Amino acid sequence: MEDYVEGAKIFKTLGDPKRVMIVDMLSCGELCACMILDKFEMSQSTLSYHMNLLCKCGLVKARNKGKWTYYSQNAEVVKEIEQLLHNITSDTEDCICKGNNIDTCDAI
Repeated sequence: MEDYVEGAKIFKTLGDPKRVMIVDMLSCGELCACMILDKFEMSQSTLSYHMNLLCKCGLVKARNKGKWTYYSQNAEVVKEIEQLLHNITSDTEDCICKGNNIDTCDAI
């Protein structure tokens, strides 16, 4: 159940198109906040809000260097969410429906 809870938090965080775009930008590698900010029409505080949510759910990592913050994807969490997405969209041996006798619809 914890995988579902953690996955839902990440999917919820990705419910904003700008955050999806930021994660896409970070797929090319680490970026300074100023580089991300250059791509969007938003204030620095709005970017900080989005980055805080992405970091809080674990999808993005932040590191400070001087007066700038650099962001990158958290590769481990990306792999976990890829695996969860695969598991919930595939018929796997450990599927939640296995062993629950839900293959018949007697209630209908």
